[in-house]
Amino acid sequence: MGKSKEQHEKKITDIIIKHKVMKIDHIFQHYVDLKSSQFYNLELEKSESIKEAIAKNKSKAISYMLNKWVGSDNPTLQISAFKVLCEDEDRKKLSMQHNDHTTNGKDMTSFVIELSTDNEINPETNTSI
Repeated sequence: MGKSKEQHEKKITDIIIKHKVMKIDHIFQHYVDLKSSQFYNLELEKSESIKEAIAKNKSKAISYMLNKWVGSDNPTLQISAFKVLCEDEDRKKLSMQHNDHTTNGKDMTSFVIELSTDNEINPETNTSI
């Protein structure tokens, strides 16, 4: 008889922790008792313990890399770390070119389009008369 969903979940979580897996697709390189289709059929991608283990590995990796970048003598890595860690205002100041493609903080959920009545439009040609 095969393993239960809970047994697979426990074993997969252990493998994620042991091998520092950071993506679901990478689980199958280390856990061969399930094919990816079986994994998704059992809805193991929704498992909180699996998601938490992956999130924890990602968080550790990000912290590790940021600490290396901050401690580096390489200016490019230092600037990259700063951009990741700083606030938007500081990032804008650091940027060589900044184009604001937003509404500058204005709400976009409701806006009004005003039609000009200065020129009449010819309905047949869609051009000004």
